[in-house]
Amino acid sequence: MTERIMQMTQNFVASLVLGFALVSATAAWASGGGTLKPSNANIADVQSLQNGAKLYFNYCSGCHSLKFMRYSRIAEDLQLSEAQVMQNLNFTGANFGELVPGSMHADDGKAWFGAAPPDLSLMARAKGVDYIYNYLKSFYLDASRPLGWNNTVFPNASMPNVLWELQGVQTAKFKPATGDHEAEFEHFEVHQAGSLSSKEFDEVARDIANFLQYASEPAVFQRTSIGIWVLLFLSVFTLLAYFLKHEYWKDVH
Repeated sequence: MTERIMQMTQNFVASLVLGFALVSATAAWASGGGTLKPSNANIADVQSLQNGAKLYFNYCSGCHSLKFMRYSRIAEDLQLSEAQVMQNLNFTGANFGELVPGSMHADDGKAWFGAAPPDLSLMARAKGVDYIYNYLKSFYLDASRPLGWNNTVFPNASMPNVLWELQGVQTAKFKPATGDHEAEFEHFEVHQAGSLSSKEFDEVARDIANFLQYASEPAVFQRTSIGIWVLLFLSVFTLLAYFLKHEYWKDVH
């Protein structure tokens, strides 16, 4: 019993910390004059999650890991077969029941990008799904950066725009800096068109963000199904409690 209480306390504290991190990240972005556009990601949209998984493993998993996820769990939750996962999502040679590693060694990432690419298992809980969605859409050319890319949501990000062939290449226009105020972002301009339209790329960014939202809390499906039974139990219990109270007090005047 004591161990269970300690575990519940640790989970509660962890939730508070993650919640605070999310609020802080959103507040920091808002204070910088930015507005996060809603991603409209829907965790219940299995087709979106499947497409997000495909995009993530083809464009992101070369650098980033999902160290708290297993290929087998992804298959179960996203209604995919073992063959589909192993043929289309597993590029590391890991076994079906193993955790999802990144293909890049941390030392190589640090040498090439200046910092090892972070694990993305809890990124959606730390930053929020809308943050990820806007981040993926906000890369622009910047010759002053080592890799030639920058990002308006996360300035001076070390990551290049791995989705540029889909999105195209854009440049950012800023208002000139005045006094104590830094240059303020105004809008993007298309420098080179990508293979997808703007609307189609919005769906790409949404589906990747949606998949990372699922990866940050894969128990969401089980919690939802259990929650229905809990609500049914509480409804029946409330009804029984009402009749029991009525029976106890019927002779009290």
